[in-house]
Amino acid sequence: MPNSILKTGDSKQSIALAGSLILFICLFSSGCQQEAPRQPFSLGEKYYDDSTGLYLPEDLQATLWAESPQFFNPTNMDVDAKGRIWVTEALNYRLFRNDPEKFKNHAAGDRVMILEDADGDGVAESSKVFVQDEDLTAPLGISVIGNKVIVSSGPSVIIYTDENGDDKPDNKEVFLTGFGGLDHDHGLHAVVAGPDGKYYFNAGNAGPHIVTDKSGWTLRSGSLYNGGSPHMKDNEPGMVSDDGKMWVGGIALRINPDGTGMKVLGHNFRNSYELALDSYGNMWQNDNDDDGNKGVRVSWLMEGGNMGYFNTDGSRKWQADRRPGQATVTAHWHQEDPGVIPLGDSTGAGSPTGVTFYESDLLGEKYRGTLMAGEAGRNVILVYKPEPKGAGFELNRHNLITSLQEEEVESAKSRATDADKTKWFRPSDVLVGTDGAIYVADWYDGMVGGHRMIDSTGYGRIYRITPKGKNLPKPEIDLSTKSGQIAALLNPAVNVRNAGFALLAAQGSEALEEVKAILKDENPYHQARAIWLMSQMGTAGISEVEKQLDADNPDLRLTAFRALRQVKSDILPHARELSADPSPKVRREVAVALRDMPLEAVEETLIQLASHHDGADRYYVEALGLAMDGKEEDIYPALERELGSDPLDWKPGYADLLWRLHPRQSIAGLKARAMANQLSAAQRQKAVTALGFINDQEAVSAMQEIAASEITDVKDQALWWLRYRRNNDWNGFEMEIPELEANLSPEIQQEMLAHKSVLEDKNASMEQKITAANAMAKDRTGGYMLLALAEREALWPELMDAIGPSIFDNPEQAIQVLAGDYFEYASHDAVLSPDRISNLEGDPQKGKLVYQGKCATCHRIGEEGRNIGPDLGMIGAKLDQQGLLDAIINPSAGVAFGYEMWLITLKDGTVAAGFLQADGPIVVLEGMQNEVYNIPAEDIASRKRFNTSIMPDPGQLDMNEEDLAHLTAYLTGLSGEGG
Repeated sequence: MPNSILKTGDSKQSIALAGSLILFICLFSSGCQQEAPRQPFSLGEKYYDDSTGLYLPEDLQATLWAESPQFFNPTNMDVDAKGRIWVTEALNYRLFRNDPEKFKNHAAGDRVMILEDADGDGVAESSKVFVQDEDLTAPLGISVIGNKVIVSSGPSVIIYTDENGDDKPDNKEVFLTGFGGLDHDHGLHAVVAGPDGKYYFNAGNAGPHIVTDKSGWTLRSGSLYNGGSPHMKDNEPGMVSDDGKMWVGGIALRINPDGTGMKVLGHNFRNSYELALDSYGNMWQNDNDDDGNKGVRVSWLMEGGNMGYFNTDGSRKWQADRRPGQATVTAHWHQEDPGVIPLGDSTGAGSPTGVTFYESDLLGEKYRGTLMAGEAGRNVILVYKPEPKGAGFELNRHNLITSLQEEEVESAKSRATDADKTKWFRPSDVLVGTDGAIYVADWYDGMVGGHRMIDSTGYGRIYRITPKGKNLPKPEIDLSTKSGQIAALLNPAVNVRNAGFALLAAQGSEALEEVKAILKDENPYHQARAIWLMSQMGTAGISEVEKQLDADNPDLRLTAFRALRQVKSDILPHARELSADPSPKVRREVAVALRDMPLEAVEETLIQLASHHDGADRYYVEALGLAMDGKEEDIYPALERELGSDPLDWKPGYADLLWRLHPRQSIAGLKARAMANQLSAAQRQKAVTALGFINDQEAVSAMQEIAASEITDVKDQALWWLRYRRNNDWNGFEMEIPELEANLSPEIQQEMLAHKSVLEDKNASMEQKITAANAMAKDRTGGYMLLALAEREALWPELMDAIGPSIFDNPEQAIQVLAGDYFEYASHDAVLSPDRISNLEGDPQKGKLVYQGKCATCHRIGEEGRNIGPDLGMIGAKLDQQGLLDAIINPSAGVAFGYEMWLITLKDGTVAAGFLQADGPIVVLEGMQNEVYNIPAEDIASRKRFNTSIMPDPGQLDMNEEDLAHLTAYLTGLSGEGG
């Protein structure tokens, strides 16, 4: 493929002509053909398997491969070269919330188990302990890579080495440590060996993650998240890692097997449970939303990509950034913000778990190239066959394996009862065995995540999925021979491949011919593995990889480029060569590779890449944004010269690129477009949005001019940006609009402050203090002031006794509940029994009335109720009746993440309470009446985060067992769209 890069001074017409010529050559040569259309992926009809209680496609069958007591509470699995399944247990899951007297647990620490089906009859007959360790507390990940067993158990990645093959660890090494999320769902997850021989893994947003690799490089990642566990540390937004970048929220990482070279590959997730890599090097993951927002996702991860949960520095939640008219899922993942990667497939409500990528034909030819994702909240294994779409992928969802009928999975309706525990199927992981079978771990519980369990026995299961009527024998892999090493490399099990990869790579050119022969394999994933391996087999191997830059298959061209990036010091000649490739995903990969290179070395290539953008490919423009990260201002003159024009005549690709880059030099052009009546409303509004992301006084002034204009479709939009940005990125700039009030209503608080002064007056009598305290206890603002005083232990015992009877009648429900942390109150006589309730016949219509009278003050279903607590519209998809009863009767046992109550006291004594939405120069709280408090951080005297749920228990709401039977009948039968 000829070099098409032109000097910066060449005309844009010449660049366009050269690009067209390259495209013509590629399309009509054998070097770079386009991908052939693929047949639509379909699972066909499903059938119900009585023996397992599962629904499967007609071409598959399921068997119960293993169950407790062979192991308990499985969180993650891997398979070794012998075909044995290794399982991490979590019996000690959240014992700070789950009573160790009631729930089965291990005082000596959680365990790693080895299970084996030695006779090949499809059932594991043996189980043994590999290790039990006090440092293992609900570990969420395991990988068996050679003789190393890598366990992810926050705060550490621990490697146990079995030197002599006796299935006992001979050495224990803390490989990495410093991750947040000890004993937490949002902590550290499994390691997987990539096709390049390096280790990949991720961690959720329960930071901070402050981790130093063995070469001294330090990751520092934090965000606005502190909930769910007494082990949580202060999670600080805005930290900078040793690469000079700010990584926030959940993160994906790569590291060399020796512990050096740690690199962040993506960030700003909520809680991606696991990474899966295909043999091309594509990264796949899922991610959980804030409960109740129906925004769970399955995604392809672009290297270096921001997946959009928090704002860019992690100081604001999505609610604080939500724009007028934005749909919840769009706002939840900041999908309309420049710099955020598309979310992929939004699956609705749920609790995503393990993922894997299937590359074999052993399950059936149609399953080759499928992504499988566990969804414990919806009782299903999802499957996708990713289809190329521009520079990214389209993900069309199918239900592969489930305990529910198809319509129940989609609508959240369930026939589960206490006797019929259909919804207790909680797939925690999905794994490809060495035999090509699919293994599914079942946590088996009425609850899923959120720090809670119902099953006190720790029961768990593993299912084996195979083609119907076909035996999949376990292969014998002899790693002492070259043919055995090749067999390992081509095995369906991802970490088993690494054993062959490492041994063949160590032989260098001596094994090159055998590896090169794999390029003739009809399976392109096998070919890709050979490309990665040859890149590490010396000069001759690298030369063979370079030839693959002209491969017919764009996935192999892309793989070759990725492999060469890791072994060549100068990748620029190849980047220039591929910058006009007809495949947008190949060009995207070139763009991503240029991110940290100096502008003078890559400017021409970047201009070439940008010239291909048509404005319709969000993945591609985000790749261009990553390529130009930190270079936006410096490259703008060249972009304007080669691709720009009069602002009102910008082509869609150029306008889209400037929206993504929003350099300061574009302010005048963006303002002109925003105020141009001849442009469409969408074009004008996009220009306003771009201005909203430029942190410069000139952008603020331009926004004020737009807000003062008479162009109705952008005037109000500009005014919103001004008011919104004043509370964060534009806080220090001058604005000529009315100040946004803090909503603290000081005139209302003055009366309570006067009463508070009596409490603090040493000369006031106890009678005067009690009178003042009781007046405060009956007032919303005064009640919060009393909670703040009680937190500081600033109230005399006589006052505490006197306040108790009054504060539990406070008009603010949250105060009534939180007061229980400090004040004595009469307990409710009635003891509610879940067993008795489950035996009552609930009436959904009566349950709806209970919801409307008792729950709608905080919880929304459809268009009814309020957005104070989690949306309940799809709670029936996640919990059965027993799970719902546990959550209702014991509300503080598992506070929903993000719904922790904060109490802020200002230096002048005034108070504000609510959910923390942003933490920066302006602290933003959302109060119980959906009011917003905008509080200058410099005015704050103290903060208190409550671990108690603000949801009252049923007794406080005067709910009896019949009410709960009706309510749970209503909630478990919801369609997910409303009442």
